[in-house]
Amino acid sequence: MIKKMKRRGPTLDMTAMVDVAFLLLTFFMLTAQFSKADPVPIVLPSSNTQIKLPATNILMITVGADAQVYIGEDGQSAAEPTRVRLSDLQSALVQLRTQNPMLRTVIKADRGVAYGPIEDVMKAMRDADVTKFSLITDLEGAGTPEAGS
Repeated sequence: MIKKMKRRGPTLDMTAMVDVAFLLLTFFMLTAQFSKADPVPIVLPSSNTQIKLPATNILMITVGADAQVYIGEDGQSAAEPTRVRLSDLQSALVQLRTQNPMLRTVIKADRGVAYGPIEDVMKAMRDADVTKFSLITDLEGAGTPEAGS
């Protein structure tokens, strides 16, 4: 009597796939760069205008809640912005724009700052011949910072 063998479906060894998955997971965990907290905490005002800013050639002027003015190039959160006095802001703007004439100027100001310090920053910008700039705001309903001009 001949016994009939049961048919078995094809099998697939999953060991290699699990190894690759763990290698990829380890790679992404080790190479990920986490975003750093802003050195100057800012609560942005809201707006309904949205303009995307480029990643480079950004001159960021930050006005903190204490009305202190900071200036940073390329808007890099990793780089510490430099604190400047309002009396030195015009010369700093002229120097940075002389080094890189392609810089786009943006102002990032806290929602609670009075209009006076912002007006002083805009006057220093006007004196440095910076007449075009954008304001960084939170898009209403989205919660992500965007540029509104």
